Amino acid sequence: MTLSNPPIYGEGDATLQAVGGLTGLQNLVETFYRIMKNTPEFRPLFDMHPSDIELTIDKLVSFLSGWMGGEKLFSKKYGPISLPQAHAHLIVTQKEKAMWLNCMAAALDELGYSEELKAYLLPQLAFPAERIRQVSAAKHGESV
Repeated sequence: MTLSNPPIYGEGDATLQAVGGLTGLQNLVETFYRIMKNTPEFRPLFDMHPSDIELTIDKLVSFLSGWMGGEKLFSKKYGPISLPQAHAHLIVTQKEKAMWLNCMAAALDELGYSEELKAYLLPQLAFPAERIRQVSAAKHGESV
């Protein structure tokens, strides 16, 4: 009898499955924005978003679905995306980047995801967050 190896985050859709598929991802993103809205330390991030938070939630779910190895829903619904360019109108410094990642960590904690998943996911999310920060810095003259 051969024991199957557990899925490795980042391979195929293992990360998406680890968050509970699209249903779990939707719940994670809704929790993320609820925490962002209702937590004073994260509220400045929430206020940077358009008033139609449902569209914002759908866009993040759609993006993360493909980013986590699932169906590339964002391009199907909204066309091609460049995360840095999509956020270029915003001023994103180290402070906003850290707030975003800390808010996501809070959502992962609230939903009881494993430490292993959080240890994988948060550093991975830091890459696009850093790229957004770099493009913002270049456009708005902030220090890189």
